[in-house]
Amino acid sequence: MAKVIGVDVGGTFTDVVTYDGEAILGHKVPTSEDQSVAVASAVGGIADDMFLHGTTAATNALLEERGGRVGLVTDAGYEDLLEIGRQDRPSLYDSASDRPTPLVPRELRVSDPAEIGECDVVAVVLIDSYKDPSREREMAKAIDKPVLLSSDISPEFREFERTATTVLSAYLTPSVADYLRSLDARLEMKTRLIMTSAGGLIPFEGGTSSAGRLVLSGPAGGAVAAAALGQHHGYETVLSFDMGGTSTDVCRITEGAISVGPGHMIAGRVNRVPSVPIRTIGAGGGSIAWVDPGGALRVGPQSAGAEPGPACYLTGGTLPTVTDANVAAGNIPPDLALGGTVALNVPAARSAIASLGDEIGLNEEQTTAGILEVVDSHMEHALRSVSVEEGADPRDAVLVAFGGAGGLHGSRLARRLGMATTLIPPLSGVFSALGLMLAPPRADRARTVMLPSGDMQLAAVIAAIRSETSDAFNETFDVDATELIVSVDVRYLGQSHELEVVAGSWDETRRRFEALHVQRFGFDRPDEPIEVVNVRAAASGSAPLSWSDLPSVPSNSTPQHRDGIWQRETLPAGFEIDGPGVVVEDNSAVLIAAGDRLQVLADGSLEISNG
Repeated sequence: MAKVIGVDVGGTFTDVVTYDGEAILGHKVPTSEDQSVAVASAVGGIADDMFLHGTTAATNALLEERGGRVGLVTDAGYEDLLEIGRQDRPSLYDSASDRPTPLVPRELRVSDPAEIGECDVVAVVLIDSYKDPSREREMAKAIDKPVLLSSDISPEFREFERTATTVLSAYLTPSVADYLRSLDARLEMKTRLIMTSAGGLIPFEGGTSSAGRLVLSGPAGGAVAAAALGQHHGYETVLSFDMGGTSTDVCRITEGAISVGPGHMIAGRVNRVPSVPIRTIGAGGGSIAWVDPGGALRVGPQSAGAEPGPACYLTGGTLPTVTDANVAAGNIPPDLALGGTVALNVPAARSAIASLGDEIGLNEEQTTAGILEVVDSHMEHALRSVSVEEGADPRDAVLVAFGGAGGLHGSRLARRLGMATTLIPPLSGVFSALGLMLAPPRADRARTVMLPSGDMQLAAVIAAIRSETSDAFNETFDVDATELIVSVDVRYLGQSHELEVVAGSWDETRRRFEALHVQRFGFDRPDEPIEVVNVRAAASGSAPLSWSDLPSVPSNSTPQHRDGIWQRETLPAGFEIDGPGVVVEDNSAVLIAAGDRLQVLADGSLEISNG
């Protein structure tokens, strides 16, 4: 078969996984300033390959404020809606907290297209376009610049969210389009698909026309892979823990499926597009340890990245990072070459940590332990936010830990959360890139309907959106969808916000809604009428790979180790290791604490039982 190549670009490393029908291999290369350069050099140029991509191009453009100059055309009187926003204040008592600056300056927010000034792209958002998009489409004809319509980007009611989402996508369009064009020119593969925030694949051109859908492109691959692993091993609930060089992404997965939501927040901004419910924090191997003005030890969100990198890389970095702390603590063997190329220097790591310790009056050992404790605390809080804070007990779940640093912290975090088991998957250091191969092609549609309880139109509306979504999938991928799921956003009449449940009859819809309402909020109101606000549909096809396609590990190989350091590729299925110890592979290391027991499973996963 033709080779399948998955490439996930991170802030520090670019991860590559290749599959030729028999062997599956992974490796890392340092991420380049122009990400397309590292991607193209990592994959070569075989024309028959299928290329699957997870990118941080959209995320970086937003966080680094490198987006395009956007104009907004809206109804008269609504020009300031983007700035007014919603009257919620997540940091109620923080006097230094403020909302992000609007992505469209006031002079470019107009009601007449003829008044639009100099800009790169125009967002058209008319207040009632979710009901009837014809006015937006007619207005677009009078604009001689690239145009994004809210009726295409976010065709749902709530004017602020629709405006913010359309503007965000417009803001990201120039940089994402430039990146994908640059990458496209460097590749020779026939099939080129990119991961969306919903955990599905779309053609490159789809990413260019709706850049806001790519904000969680990379992290979504890891969540997809974690879901496949958990389902393969029969775990009902999975907490996905992806710790890379720059950030950590966490997600809760139930019954082997990711519950894709209608949107997410990114850097304090609304992005109402189908999204995997991932929580991202600025804590990774490259996160820099520092002392705040009050004398407290802090870690992140600033990262050393690939350049200059942690002090132990000897690539110009001098500030202590989480990686330096793991090296100084002996959790990472000094002869492990990260990404196959980056050697580790223990004296440099210790020197950087000692300098930080001098600032706060701690010795090197205390500072090292402090850095690891602080970063673990941040990541524990993130895992609690997607479990305990959503009414789910983490003790009922398995922790799937991956990413370049995931195996070093996974079992420690599981113990802090009272979880009995941690799974370190095969190719754990490049697991998000593997997830691209396990992701299906996907098409999404949504429609606002506002149907009260018992309205006989519900069945017809569901049938219509099923047909629309199926046709869109077929048109995009030239094949029929293998699965089509319709869901509805439901609320009690008079509530401000909704819960999403699988669509069915009115009785089924109410039953599912109230069960979720009890789980989320602790109560229901059986005598209150409900209403369906939005109807959503997702059509998906067959993923390039399934978990069963991955080769099993042999059961008769001879384990290799020295001084408590085991080579992962030599460990046979069924082999057990009692901690303390370290298991290493080319792209990552796994720490086994004292009292833990590690067992090698048939698919190569490492199962750690906490003592």
